[in-house]
Amino acid sequence: MTRKLIEKFAPMWTNKQIWEFEQINENLRFDVAYVKPKSTVESWKSKLAYPDSDIRDVTVRTFDNLLDGNELWIANNDQGKLEEKYIPHLMAVMADVMIEEEVCLNFRIDNDCLVVSIDNKADVIDCKEFFEEFYHLATGFNYTTDTGIPEDETEAEIYLTRLQEEFDEKMKDKLSDKYLSGNNDPDTLNAK
Repeated sequence: MTRKLIEKFAPMWTNKQIWEFEQINENLRFDVAYVKPKSTVESWKSKLAYPDSDIRDVTVRTFDNLLDGNELWIANNDQGKLEEKYIPHLMAVMADVMIEEEVCLNFRIDNDCLVVSIDNKADVIDCKEFFEEFYHLATGFNYTTDTGIPEDETEAEIYLTRLQEEFDEKMKDKLSDKYLSGNNDPDTLNAK
């Protein structure tokens, strides 16, 4: 299902596109609830529900609920369903939040809601492919697998910088001005 959603909304949004969408749609808030796998949201007011929430804030604060195997259901406020125009935005935001955790996600639409869960079956190749769909590089996802990153810290930094530069070049060719190097948003770049 994740691949089908990625194909449907490809290319996945960059941080620049997220930022632009959030400028147009100020104060984006959603009803969010965690439920056990293979269940549906019975109430948007349960103890694992977070009505009228900022998706980044809720995901970071409640990340353990995802780690515990729960699914995160997302809907528009007070509607019990999600308008399609928010799906690519939310997929990109969730992937961006998970980059720090180096966690692959599963996405699906269920009962007109976006459902997000951790992909526990993903290996390092799956993770790399997942994040490349979101124009990010995932490195070091599985520390017990040789990812080709040199042991020496200086060599590793040179290697990763080269990878990022090659990746940025590839994305610039593919997306032109939609892509910002390092996938920063305009606010971050202007702050530098």
